[in-house]
Formats: sequence, C-alpha cells, structure tokens
Amino acid sequence: MIAQEPGVSGGFGAWLSTFTLAVTEVTERAEIPWFTQSYSDLITSRGFHYIFQSSPTAVDQAEKALPTILDLAERTTGKRPKKVAMISDNTASAVSFLKPIRAHVLKDLGLTAMVDEVFTPPLSDATTLIQKVRSARPDFLMALSTNVPDDKMILDKLSEFGLGGGKLPVIGNGGHWAMPELVANAGKQVVQGMMIITAAGAGKGMEDIEARYMARTKEPWMLQEPIMAYGHIMLLAEAVERAKTPDRRKVAEQIRAFDLRDGPALLFPGRHVKYDAAGRRVDAKLMIVQWQGGRIVTTDPPEMAVTAPIWPKGS
Repeated sequence: MIAQEPGVSGGFGAWLSTFTLAVTEVTERAEIPWFTQSYSDLITSRGFHYIFQSSPTAVDQAEKALPTILDLAERTTGKRPKKVAMISDNTASAVSFLKPIRAHVLKDLGLTAMVDEVFTPPLSDATTLIQKVRSARPDFLMALSTNVPDDKMILDKLSEFGLGGGKLPVIGNGGHWAMPELVANAGKQVVQGMMIITAAGAGKGMEDIEARYMARTKEPWMLQEPIMAYGHIMLLAEAVERAKTPDRRKVAEQIRAFDLRDGPALLFPGRHVKYDAAGRRVDAKLMIVQWQGGRIVTTDPPEMAVTAPIWPKGS
C-alpha cells in the first residue's frame, strides 16, 4: 500500500488486534497516522506516535463491563451472580481482556471462575469446553472467541447441551457476535438474550445514519465495524481540513490536537474524541448490545440505549 500510494494521508484498520499489531509496525515506520477499532492494550503500549485507538482498550472494557453486567443481572432477577465460566481464544484482544479479570476484577466483584479455558482458533470442536461449562453450573458464561465460525460452534454446542436460547446467560466481546450471519446460521432462538460488549454501534441519535446505511447496503442494522469505519474517515477528513494539507505528519499533528464534542465525535460512545499521549481515546466508553427477537439492539450506555436490557432466565 505505501509503495503504491506514497502520498497517503492516513488510514484505519484492522478488525482483529493481532492483525493491527502487525499492520501498525509498518505504518508507524512510515509515519502514517493510523486509526484502529482494535481492542488490545498492546497496540498503544509500544511508544508509537502515529497510532490512534478509538475503542476502549481490552483492559478498560474488562474493568468496566463486568460491574455493568452484574448490576443488570441483579436489577432484573434480584440476585447477583457469583459464578462465571470463561471460554476464550488466545488472540491478542482476548488475552488483554482477560488479564485484569484474572488479576483482580473477579476478586473485586466477588466472582468465582468455575471454568477458565483457552483455545487456539479456529475451534475444531467445542464439546469438551461446553461439557466443562455444563458440569460447573455457572451463573453466566463469558465467550471470548473472535470470529463468527467459532462463535457459531460455541452457540450450537450450548444448544446441544441444553444451555442455549437464554437458559444460560452468555456474554460476548466484539462486533462479530452481532453479525447478521450469526443469527442466520444459528437461529434467533439460539442467540436470544446474548449480550455483547462492543466499542461502537448504532444507538439513540443515530437513526438517520443507520437508516441510510441499511438502505444502501441492505444490511439489517449498523454494527461496530461500519460505524467505526465511517467515524474514522470523518476524523481523517477533519484532520486534513484543519491541517490545510494532506501531508501525513501535519495531519497527525491535528489528530493529536483533537478535542471534539460534535461532528464526528457524535458517532462514538461518550461523544468525545481526544487522544492521549499513547494514542488512546480519552473517556472512551463501551457499549452493550443484545440479541432480542432476532435483532441487535443497544442497551447501554443509557444515553444511546434504544430499549431496556433483559437478563436471560435460567432453566
């Protein structure tokens, strides 16, 4: 890309943290300002100057998401969960997400990990993993795979073992859990009630953008990936306009100076775009979306929620 487009002003990507870690080794050497939606804390822990991470980091998400989820469960059922099962792959995002959970979050919240299993993707068979979950009888499952085929395999196996369709609350992390292909292949009853921790998505105040996106692409809703892609292009355009030149170094200077609360900032949870010295977005908030009736709906944060969350009832 750099050889073919030597005048490039900036870019964005990739969807998977492991890929982003590799890509940004190249873009940093070329001094190309690079936006990413990827989660891994490693991305902005290397002392790079041209990387801008718009999502809450995986550690930040882990520390913020579980208290929110436990509060939701307690409000809905009157009982606070005490036992969790965790299944994750070993990609960079999942590793970063689980590090603080294992280190202190579980203890801080009074949670006991009944299952803590890690696999290398692609997942060939989820039987052993789900057998352990069923035997442990947790209050909820955190499923931290990072691609749709593995997601579907986990959900299918949960259903096979009588734990699907909301019988066991399931929490996922990342926009792939909200893909239309998942419900098309697994079925809406299988995904019903599943909650997904994500970095962006369509919510209150974004109805017009989502409607235009759906009309143009024929997709049933607007997820993290298109929202982030649209937002990053708008941020890059804003930086070029402020720099009054496409020069990549001057564009990067303008991105570092951002303190936006309108325009493109309205596309991001928290509605504030400012990056710290490491390249992390200040005040970045996570979102929680949920499968309800075969559709993805935003349930948190409150200012972007379009409906109330539900906590699946156990069998």
